[in-house]
Amino acid sequence: MADNLLDDVGVLLRETADQVVLPLFQKLDDSDVAEKAPGDIVTVADRRAEEMISAGLRRLLPGSVVVGEEAVAEDQGLLRHLRGSGDVWLVDPVDGTANFAAGRRPFALMVALLTDGRPVASWVFDPLADTLATARAGEGTYVDGHPIRTDDASAELAQLRGMAIARFLPSANRDRVRAGGDRIGELLPGQHCAGREYLDILVGRQQFAVFWRTLPWDHAPGALLVRCAGGVARRFDGTEYHAADEGYGLLVAASDRIWDEVRAALLDS
Repeated sequence: MADNLLDDVGVLLRETADQVVLPLFQKLDDSDVAEKAPGDIVTVADRRAEEMISAGLRRLLPGSVVVGEEAVAEDQGLLRHLRGSGDVWLVDPVDGTANFAAGRRPFALMVALLTDGRPVASWVFDPLADTLATARAGEGTYVDGHPIRTDDASAELAQLRGMAIARFLPSANRDRVRAGGDRIGELLPGQHCAGREYLDILVGRQQFAVFWRTLPWDHAPGALLVRCAGGVARRFDGTEYHAADEGYGLLVAASDRIWDEVRAALLDS
């Protein structure tokens, strides 16, 4: 991977936000929003941003394949590339589309790079906060250019705060989360933007997040960011998250110790 790729993709995301996404924020009309599946909306900003990001990524790595959220909505077969050879980009052009369409924050632009099926780099950009997180496997995580490590100094349950939206979980998990929530310092309602949840773990605003749906563009970028900063991203059964794996349930935490504590409190009760 080229030495300047982290910077180049970061520039691409900033340019896409400035030229495509932010000019449409709070300026959409009904014709700019569509439902691609029941309860799953897409906006003109998602589509235009994915086009710009995809073209830019192909220029940066000629011969690479782009697997974008909106492209997959049209062709599910693109997902086969996630375990293929070569360089494959995962793109979420506007993570938090429902927020964006409603004219509220947060939302993010996210990219992950897989090489021969292995995640090697990722980017999450929150344009309203002007926060860019990047990671390269084996070289750590950076937030706005500064190296960052997650912290488990406050690993006692009563001091932890994190996101778990119980209503999205199956009934058995939902009941456990609700029963165990009183043991956690603060159980947050969620921001409807996976990218922002991952950023908040990195900067210490929360120590964990519990997700049910684990679509690859929603989680591959953030999972690598957290792992490279010292945290973990694992399925409820403890297996490591991989973008190509089908299934549900993901617990992301700032450390192994916090992952164990939260799992015991919310998922094993």
